[in-house]
Amino acid sequence: MRKLEKKYANELAVIGVHSAKFPNEKETDNVEKAVRRYQLEHPVINDGQFQIWQQYSCRAWPTLMFIDPKGNVVGKHEGEMSFEAFDGLISQMVAEYESDGTLDHRSMPSRYHQPADTPLSFPGKVLADGPGDRLFIADTNHNRIVITSLDGVLRQVVGSGEEALTDGDLASSSFNHPQGMVLDGETLYVADTENHAIRRVDLAAGTVETIAGTGEQGHSREGRRPGRTMELCSPFDLLQHEGTLYIAMAGIHQLWSMDLKDGIVGPFAGTGGEAITDGPLATAELAQPCGITTDGVKLFFADSETSSVRSADIDPTGKVRTIVGLDLFVFGDVDGSDHHVRLQHPIGITHFDGVLYITDTYNHKVKRVLPAMRSAFTVLGNGSSGHVDGPASQAQFSEPSGISFANENMYIADTNNHAIRVAGIESGEVSTLEITGL
Repeated sequence: MRKLEKKYANELAVIGVHSAKFPNEKETDNVEKAVRRYQLEHPVINDGQFQIWQQYSCRAWPTLMFIDPKGNVVGKHEGEMSFEAFDGLISQMVAEYESDGTLDHRSMPSRYHQPADTPLSFPGKVLADGPGDRLFIADTNHNRIVITSLDGVLRQVVGSGEEALTDGDLASSSFNHPQGMVLDGETLYVADTENHAIRRVDLAAGTVETIAGTGEQGHSREGRRPGRTMELCSPFDLLQHEGTLYIAMAGIHQLWSMDLKDGIVGPFAGTGGEAITDGPLATAELAQPCGITTDGVKLFFADSETSSVRSADIDPTGKVRTIVGLDLFVFGDVDGSDHHVRLQHPIGITHFDGVLYITDTYNHKVKRVLPAMRSAFTVLGNGSSGHVDGPASQAQFSEPSGISFANENMYIADTNNHAIRVAGIESGEVSTLEITGL
């Protein structure tokens, strides 16, 4: 859509109608933050009561309605649409309405919201390195990686801040809304989400290199190829285990794997169909996996769109199993066990001390998940969106999306608050990390 808006800046008007699935997404304040986060330049209607959805007889997300210059609906498309198909259709419409004299070429006013004037802008993920006294922060909307000490003193900045795909030294390289990271010695791997790429940061040499992805969004759901020739689709989080890089490929509802020795990359689990279907790795269905971790035997992932936490065996003959979560349209905020548990679009996940911790993002909480018991319990947050430090049950977050552990503390990427929060594992006392030198 962004490419089309730029190409047809004086011919195409886009109006976003936000008919929310999740309760958290119906709040106008949260919609406005999402508009800022995704840097939308077109107006967005909050259709929280589904009035416009019903008037246009919509049945699917997304639904595209095509309207001619006179205001008549001339077409409808349900589901995703490739840029090529979209571009062909718009170019035909432009030619037709130019020929009959109805097309208005005056440009639309831009509604672009500048990034937040804060040291961090919508930080998506965080990675704590206890032995190295380092904290790696995906400063997502500033298109960079910020490295501090665990108490917030700036060490390094990786990336120029420019929204681009550029390899080179730490200062001149560039990213496009990076998210998940994993550390292997002095090598940091980064899921460069909107570049649809995996980047390797050599912290000792001070260089950034693209190891997978072409920079173009891909839709292939099968086959394995060398990383630099394979198109990826919104890689969101990473995990390194015994020489293999596992990728939560949110855009096409799969987990992928990359052999770090030969550079070959491709699907590991999931057909690409969007659902919550357990079974063998190759036939299971996932829904927008956005976080991944491991206990050394299984992969665990936050399957965000099904509001679930699921596992995948590392053994390639293994299976995908659901720990908690039920369906694409079953969600809420309920602690407990088995089918009683309700989450709302969890994004972050990490394994620590035998259990899982997740950011239950749209519930504005951190929760503990016990895989063997298939249970989930609130650890931090009172469920209201806000920015309040203090005791665990009184603290408030705003769509936290990343979590990591080091030195008896948990570090949380509190995305909509543009902050990193720190909580004692034992005390549960929450504070906001003050970053100095940035």
